[in-house]
Amino acid sequence: MSDANTDPNQLSEILRTLRTAWQANRPSLEQRRDDLHRLRAALKARLPQMAEAIAADFGHRSTHESLIADGMTVLNEIDHLLGHLRGWARPRRVGVGWRFWPARAQTRPVPLGVVGVISPWNYPVNLALIPLATAIAAGNHAILKPSEHTPRTSAFLHDLLAEVFPANRVAVVQGDAALASALAGSPLDHLVFTGSTAVGRKVMAAAAQHLTPLTLELGGKSPAIVCSDYPLDKAAARLATGKWFNAGQTCIAPDYVLIDGRRQRELVQQLQTQVRTRYGDFSNADDYTRIINEGQYQRLVGYLAQARERGVPVIELASVDPERARRERLIVPTIVLDPPGDLDLMQDEIFGPILPVCAYPDLDAALESVQGRHRPLALYVFSEQRPVVERVLGQIVAGGVTVNDTLLHFAINGLPFGGVGPSGMGAYHGRAGFDAMSKQLPILWQSRWAASDLLKPPYSRIAGLLKAILR
Repeated sequence: MSDANTDPNQLSEILRTLRTAWQANRPSLEQRRDDLHRLRAALKARLPQMAEAIAADFGHRSTHESLIADGMTVLNEIDHLLGHLRGWARPRRVGVGWRFWPARAQTRPVPLGVVGVISPWNYPVNLALIPLATAIAAGNHAILKPSEHTPRTSAFLHDLLAEVFPANRVAVVQGDAALASALAGSPLDHLVFTGSTAVGRKVMAAAAQHLTPLTLELGGKSPAIVCSDYPLDKAAARLATGKWFNAGQTCIAPDYVLIDGRRQRELVQQLQTQVRTRYGDFSNADDYTRIINEGQYQRLVGYLAQARERGVPVIELASVDPERARRERLIVPTIVLDPPGDLDLMQDEIFGPILPVCAYPDLDAALESVQGRHRPLALYVFSEQRPVVERVLGQIVAGGVTVNDTLLHFAINGLPFGGVGPSGMGAYHGRAGFDAMSKQLPILWQSRWAASDLLKPPYSRIAGLLKAILR
């Protein structure tokens, strides 16, 4: 596999090659469909190598989680693009109103040109190939900069895409944050960035010099509200999946749980049961993913140390040898009860298997707590009473919502995926992504005869016409 890094000074030449080729031969609908079919076939044939590369980057990552989150999701999205591409690419009729009859109007989706994708490490294939496939479907050429924190997976992506696409249609560049910064500051026609809010601000500032349109998929603290009517065994099972899949290294993982105080301890017990059922005593933790690198591991350990120093209850839901934990970067599922708001783990996005469980006296207090923070990337509300759910939805603005489960709104192709405010801007997936990476070109077709031919001085001759159109 290729592991050669790209000199940031090479970016201008790479982009020139991509743009020149695009201007000379914009991909036809047939070319786009062929590209997507070949990308799908190439990825499907290499799923085992993909899982091996990701596991090597993480130290250990569940093969099944890689196949689900980085394999199935991409194949599913490509299938959706192929199934709808012809319809999305058709011109869309727009009414002109009687004043402009007999003219007619339409919007026509046309490719933008060269789309950049800067992808993160936590789902390094999913979050690289879904926006890239969408850019291809919309008729663009693309340049991908995968994360430097997953070098083996980045090399896998480089080799995969080099086999599927010519270098003047898709380019993969590898390097550190300086390369990502240089790409963000390049004259692209659209840029998709997935990462932290702090880095997203820097990307937006860099892109501003060329007024590059952005899709920013960021993060934040996504709450789960467990209402008083919802069964705790079911809530615990679904929270456990959402929080401990990929060891919590998921931008839409439940970041903290709000639950009525009378049922807080019971929820913790149900979460404990889920851990035992899923992972046993962790003597064989093949299905549990490790923390990506030492820096992230120490950050998470620091959150727990600070909580303990402040006397906040920290409950590890399994026991492992401390030396093994350090060696493997293994943090077991851990509950923190009612942490004060000034703790780092309540200020930052946790992005790990630590779950604060916070008691609230009533739903009003829970809603007030969520509203006091930045608008989240995801919201999870658990209730079997529709009026209660509608009350929550009517008061909280979030990037996306799953009711009575977690994570799954991301996987629904027809739902736009994106944040709001500090959790992101713009959206992709399905038609939302196709439209974002296209120019909806407005076109007015004038007829042979048109009333506008009369709209010229001397206006006294058309007083009756003016009176009619000013009604």
